[in-house]
Amino acid sequence: METILIIEDERDLADLLAFNLEKEGFRTVIATDGIEGLGAASRVVPDLILLDLMLPGMLGTELCKNLKKSERTCRIPVIMLTAKGEEIDKVVGFEVGADDYVVKPFSTRELLLRVRAVLRRAVTLVAANPVITVGAVTIDTERHLVMVNDEEIGFTSTEFKLLYTLVTRLGRVQSRDVLLRDVWGYNFVEDTRTVDTHVTRLRTKMGEAGEMIKTVRGFGYKLEV
Repeated sequence: METILIIEDERDLADLLAFNLEKEGFRTVIATDGIEGLGAASRVVPDLILLDLMLPGMLGTELCKNLKKSERTCRIPVIMLTAKGEEIDKVVGFEVGADDYVVKPFSTRELLLRVRAVLRRAVTLVAANPVITVGAVTIDTERHLVMVNDEEIGFTSTEFKLLYTLVTRLGRVQSRDVLLRDVWGYNFVEDTRTVDTHVTRLRTKMGEAGEMIKTVRGFGYKLEV
């Protein structure tokens, strides 16, 4: 049974989320402020965290940064829940390590779709050859890590799968719609900028090796050596 940690200060909403998730077969744990949530994440090590952005004690962005700094919690996928829906807010959420972003109010169906999609992405990809090397980049699918010039780089589950997808389709142009389908698991409505934001994050983390990811203007991306 997969465990989902809900960090949400609106108790009624937290209870409603827990009720609907438990109906779908998940185990849930609730924390109602940032500090309590950070402690619960380290103690429980859930399979996924639903994280409100505006929390007492510690903002969701700060909490997410702390999660990604810890070896114990850095690989837990995070979905941010927030009333903010501006593009800049989404970018900030992804920059601190969130895997997805849901704007309140949202439907239960939408949230469950996103939860399942993120959990699928979090499963380690094991290829026929579990270690793939392209240029300065090595992907170890069994250990779920990325090495760039022999240095380990921390990636979220979504970033890992995006890079894996580009690497295993070396030289082939991937449209934003195809990447949304194959990496995120379903199509976001009018949200292809999500792909652009994550590609920018990949390039930044990869340093000079990030130049292997080429933009095909008006269409999408490809990886070339």
